[in-house]
Amino acid sequence: METDNTGISVGQTAAALEALQMDPKPKSHELRYSLRYPSMGHCIVINNKNFDPKTGLNVRNGTEADADRVKSVFEQLGYEVKVFNDQTAAQIKHVLGSAAKENHSQCASFVCVLLSHGDEGIFFGTDGPVKLQTLTSMFRGDRCTSLAGKPKLFFIQGCRGTDLDGGVEVDSVQDNPTEKIPVEADFLYAYSTAPGYYSWRSIFNGSCFIQSLCEMMSKYGTTLELMHILTRVNHMVALNFESSCNDPRFHGKKQIPYIVTMLTKEMYFRP
Repeated sequence: METDNTGISVGQTAAALEALQMDPKPKSHELRYSLRYPSMGHCIVINNKNFDPKTGLNVRNGTEADADRVKSVFEQLGYEVKVFNDQTAAQIKHVLGSAAKENHSQCASFVCVLLSHGDEGIFFGTDGPVKLQTLTSMFRGDRCTSLAGKPKLFFIQGCRGTDLDGGVEVDSVQDNPTEKIPVEADFLYAYSTAPGYYSWRSIFNGSCFIQSLCEMMSKYGTTLELMHILTRVNHMVALNFESSCNDPRFHGKKQIPYIVTMLTKEMYFRP
């Protein structure tokens, strides 16, 4: 039998439906995340360049440029940035697990930047893969309670498959401590590329996604809302970059970042 979003069968009486209405608690109408904290928060950067030969993964030349840009930009925005180089899968889980266990009550948000080889749903440690969900789920509202209701931003540079894009012409928790929110709320995942596709990186200048992200954050981080910034990142990656390779199969290919947001408010990096 069909049910509506209350889980009540359509055939039940109007009286029963009225009796089981959603709890009409007043909700906050704050549409911006609060920055009224002593700190913007922590920014964890996992930067993997060298890999165990048994993995068959190539050295990620150019990733140092990405890590340096990320560190500079997020420090300018007020974050305490820590860079962890060449981390195994176990070390990555330890670093992020430790971060999730910290007390973030004095922080406005949390940022994690992951730089490595990847595949769909996978991020590579230097010795093998780890599921992205394993890493991000540590910061769920029911597991990292001091970040509940606060933005948790993940920026992920890595391939998500082997497809090639040839292109074509043409209310706050602080105000109401008893408010219930989804445990998956307030996450944003900014992937360097769409599901299934390669992600491009220059051995000299770093990845086109991180270059664009850092340039747009540097230009607009103090004035624009995060989704507006990321739209400009998409625009820059889509129009300003194209792969250059001696192998014609990989030459002249395009890329588009992929943004998944469960943010419930607007995210600004300045009041």
